[in-house]
Amino acid sequence: MNLILLGPPGAGKGTQAELIIERFNIPHISTGDIFRAAIKEGTPLGVKAKEYLDSGQLVPDEIVVGIVQERLKQNDCKSGFLLDGFPRTIPQADVLGEFLKGLKQNITAVINIEVDFEVLMARITGRRLCRNCGAVYHIQNKREKTEGVCDHCGGEIYQRDDDLPETVKKRLQVYQNQTEPLISYYSEKQILKSFDGQEPIAVLFQKICDALEG
Repeated sequence: MNLILLGPPGAGKGTQAELIIERFNIPHISTGDIFRAAIKEGTPLGVKAKEYLDSGQLVPDEIVVGIVQERLKQNDCKSGFLLDGFPRTIPQADVLGEFLKGLKQNITAVINIEVDFEVLMARITGRRLCRNCGAVYHIQNKREKTEGVCDHCGGEIYQRDDDLPETVKKRLQVYQNQTEPLISYYSEKQILKSFDGQEPIAVLFQKICDALEG
């Protein structure tokens, strides 16, 4: 089963991804993870990607696509995969489709998790992390017992710069401009399955499974 996971920042993709890969026994291919792996291993594309990242530039499409293709050629992807964070644009989706066609494969389904803008803002801007152990808290529904102090290790609780309101608005705008067109793209191919990301985690996961297995 070859799957793509779509959804804006804060939609809960990471949580659903963990459940999906366990249920269907397929690897979770997150672009962030494979970028870090390629850079750590010093692959030719990883070295090129690091040059762009170190200079604060966006990594060009051909390098992003190349790193993803290298990952998809690995043995653990032969029985399926879950792509998360790729494709981000229609040109990337076109290249992915052609690449899979060459492997005599295709995308089984695209899981699209939808959440209202206001809910996303509240979810992301309310998130807090422990600087020491990385434990996640939230000012609305998962507060630490002692303000500013991690329940687990006593570390300092802080808010990432990425989670500040202005930054979150920009991240959501980038998603809207670049990635939302993929919803129409995959809908036309009749493989898009959309879900309400505001439902409880277990309910949402069951609906995803029903759609994929039905």
